[in-house]
Amino acid sequence: MNDYRLQLLGVARLFATHVTKRPLEELINTHEPGWEHVVSWINSATNKVEVLPVTASKAGETLYEAQVTTRSPMGAIIFNSGGILVDYGWIRILGSGHPKLNRTFHTWNNGKTSFPEGNAGFILIADDAAGGFFAINGGGLGEDLGKTYYFDPSALTWEPLDLTYTEFLLFCFEGDVAGFYHDLRWKDWQQDVPALDGNEVFSFYPMLWTKEGKDINTVHRAKVPIEEHYSLTIQMMQELKGE
Repeated sequence: MNDYRLQLLGVARLFATHVTKRPLEELINTHEPGWEHVVSWINSATNKVEVLPVTASKAGETLYEAQVTTRSPMGAIIFNSGGILVDYGWIRILGSGHPKLNRTFHTWNNGKTSFPEGNAGFILIADDAAGGFFAINGGGLGEDLGKTYYFDPSALTWEPLDLTYTEFLLFCFEGDVAGFYHDLRWKDWQQDVPALDGNEVFSFYPMLWTKEGKDINTVHRAKVPIEEHYSLTIQMMQELKGE
């Protein structure tokens, strides 16, 4: 299953108002459903994974807006889940929305990643409790189209991971998540994260990208709305770059 090409097709179509959208029935693939692959990966996962139940009406609406087929893992997750929580909810993979993760793939991206010409420069696919974001590059982050980037809150920059969407999922399910987040997890984080709402992240002061904020165990943390956090961090990144 070549999910690289499918992702690029979705990137090209997502929020591109000049492109005619395919009807929902053309996006639902019953012959080669990607969900079977996703379920098999979850069943063999070594990290804790929770699939949030799906609401049919929201699933159809979100899949139509995303314009990816259910043959791809991305479309399969959108159509068959409200989202996926990894490692006690530390990572939140976007789907079609659920009370625990009350953001859909489409509504979360709307107004954030659409470039003036109408194409998505990147597509947000997941985020984490520490205020980091994962995105598929649509041309706005680098030349490696279709690859996953991580917005590191401790560096205020997008970092290439050299992973496709499928490879990102496999990393979440069976990769060294603890090692990846070594500097972004504090003592007893497992007790704090499950109580975090899917529309919240932790904010830190001093900020993690400052010299004073490098030790996450010594900084103050508080829950904040993720919408507020995203806007603030992107604004700070642009200001530091002089944009």
